[in-house]
Amino acid sequence: MKPQEIRDLSVEEIAQRIEEDERELSRLAFQQAIAGLENPLILRTIRREVARLKTILNEKETEATEASASA
Repeated sequence: MKPQEIRDLSVEEIAQRIEEDERELSRLAFQQAIAGLENPLILRTIRREVARLKTILNEKETEATEASASA
């Protein structure tokens, strides 16, 4: 997903997506260790996606905190 697509999601949707991607990453890492993957670059792609999701989630939470503090 592109950053703008992620920003359009709600906080709950982002958190759910992080959980799903981390589960998938764990499964693929295990599969890589056992038998290898046909495309090992998928691990890097999913890791970066999780990092992107977490970054934008943190931005949204910070904005919410700042908005409530200034109100």
